[in-house]
Formats: sequence, C-alpha cells, structure tokens
Amino acid sequence: MIVGLTGGIGSGKSTVLRFFEEQGFKTYVADIEAKRLMHENGELRRQIIDLFGEEAYNSEGLNRAYLAQKAFNNKKLLQQLNALVHPKVRADFSSFMKQQAENSVIIYEAAILFESGNHKNCDFIITVVSNLDDRIDRLLARDNSTREEIQKRMTQQSSDEEKVRKSHFVIRNNELEHTKWQVATISKILSKIVKI
Repeated sequence: MIVGLTGGIGSGKSTVLRFFEEQGFKTYVADIEAKRLMHENGELRRQIIDLFGEEAYNSEGLNRAYLAQKAFNNKKLLQQLNALVHPKVRADFSSFMKQQAENSVIIYEAAILFESGNHKNCDFIITVVSNLDDRIDRLLARDNSTREEIQKRMTQQSSDEEKVRKSHFVIRNNELEHTKWQVATISKILSKIVKI
C-alpha cells in the first residue's frame, strides 16, 4: 500500500513522517531522493547543466541556492526542471518498492505530490496542515530565507484547501502531542486496511 504524505512548505511533514517511522512504517522522501539523484545520476546531471548552465554545480556538488534562485523566479524553468527530475524519482521509487515486503505500508512523502501527478499512484493521501505563522516561523528558523522568499515559494504550491479536498486524511500539526495522536490513529486504520 502506498500512502502519499504531502503539505505546504513548513507544515511539518518531516515531523509527521518521523512519527510514522516510529509506528514502524517504511518511508520514502521524494525531495531527499531527488537531491541524491541530481548529485549521483550522470544523465540527470548533464541535463540540468544543459538547462541551467555550468553554475548548476559547484565544487560541493549541486548548487542548490543558484538552482532555487533561477527556478523559483521562472515558472517555465521550474516546469522543465521538474520534467527532468520527476521521471528519475518515479523510477527510483519503483526500485525501492521492489525491495519491500508484501502487505507493507509505504509512506511516500512529497511536497508537490499533486503538482507532480504522483498522487495517482497512491492508495491513500494524507495532507499535513499548520497555521501560516507557524509555517513561516519554522522556515525562517530552518532556511536562510527571507519572509518574502518564503511567501513566493508558498505561492508555487497548490493551496491547503485544494490538497485537503483531494485527501483521505488530514493531520492538523499545531500541537505536537495531538499530532502524534493523529498519526497513531491513522496508523491503526492503515494497518487494519492492509491486513484486509
């Protein structure tokens, strides 16, 4: 069973994912694997350099700051980048799935689950939502972004309302203990369904 986990940036998806791991579920984080593939996959690396130029990589590998600055300010470039990366992530996830035991639940975490079309491969979808101020505060603490940059990135993603409408479960991540309880409750439901 594939369970998609999504939510806007700063909603606390990583925390929720950690709670699912504590419940014993296997997880796949699309954003982390995409970054790994952008480093390791020679073909993808060449395609990114063709699209963004030599500055896309530096001595440390992928030049994330340069790519973000270019892609988030140009919708067409962002779409082209996604068109290169998403098929590689899908293939990687397919390999990951082949290594999993039968009757297991896999939590597939992706910030742009709906935008990439990967929600179509999920049996269930969970959206994590959080207060806007909390989201911005988390991102200000985590990244070296400005409030304006964060709000610009937020506009690139579909709204919480849209995600919630398309989801089977919603986790309201405003208070940690309550979030943990919601994860435990959903975990029990998913475990029962996969046994059936």
